[in-house]
Amino acid sequence: MGQVLFIVWRESVEALLVVGILHAWLKNGDIAARRGLPYLWAGVVAGVIIAVALGAALLGFSELLSGDAQTYFQIGMVLIAAALIVQMVFWMRKHGRTLKKEMESSLQANYETGNWWGVFLLVALAIAREGSETAVFLYGIGMGQQDASRGALIFAGALGFGLAFLTFYLLQLGGKIFSWRRFFQVTEIILLLLAAGLLLTGLEKLVDLLLESSDWFSSLGFVSSLTVPVWDTSWLLDDSSTFGSLVSTLTGYRAHPALMSVAIYVIYWLGVSSALGRSKKPQANNKQAA
Repeated sequence: MGQVLFIVWRESVEALLVVGILHAWLKNGDIAARRGLPYLWAGVVAGVIIAVALGAALLGFSELLSGDAQTYFQIGMVLIAAALIVQMVFWMRKHGRTLKKEMESSLQANYETGNWWGVFLLVALAIAREGSETAVFLYGIGMGQQDASRGALIFAGALGFGLAFLTFYLLQLGGKIFSWRRFFQVTEIILLLLAAGLLLTGLEKLVDLLLESSDWFSSLGFVSSLTVPVWDTSWLLDDSSTFGSLVSTLTGYRAHPALMSVAIYVIYWLGVSSALGRSKKPQANNKQAA
């Protein structure tokens, strides 16, 4: 539930940011600018419909599969969700500072030409992007929490959506402690931890499936050594407990991690840290040039 609540909350806040930027520009403009408001809300509706359609398509396609094919598909969606979360973090790091300026420039161009369908398309694509990512994330998370009831997951999603509106309102008030910059910095770390957890879940399920269904894979000598637990921290935090399970789903924590899981976790964070370091260099160079 914790993963679902966080993802819906984070993605909804980002979608509200996009709509808020566009709505403020149109509403505070002249009479001609306010003519774009209906196109804005129509774009929001269209984007939500696209996202819901994708979610329904994912569920429908999964139902058509059976046995190992369905399991492989679900594992694939978990890994795709992990990759998309990392991609989203780096996209926001690159475009976050200029997002408002880029959108207002696009609105200005539509205003000057009177082409409000451009506003509709801009909003629809933005909402569809956020909503589609959310649909993939929730599908992947749901596959990793098959013991959770559908009602509990729906409740977590609704709660996350409600918290998103409250968060957006507080962020709009401004402040040094609770600001947009701080919000993205904190949630960026949580998202990367969440992606690590999904990556581990997907690869662990894949290895377990291959061990059960493939005699060739299970006959490989090194595979058994990779699945042996390397330590036991259940005395400190048991990942089968309520709190431990929450920490496990949000961070990838394992009380009895296999050597493979440890290796995946280390490689993941080395790769992410390296990429984060490279992404900071262009920003530093731009500041020096300015």
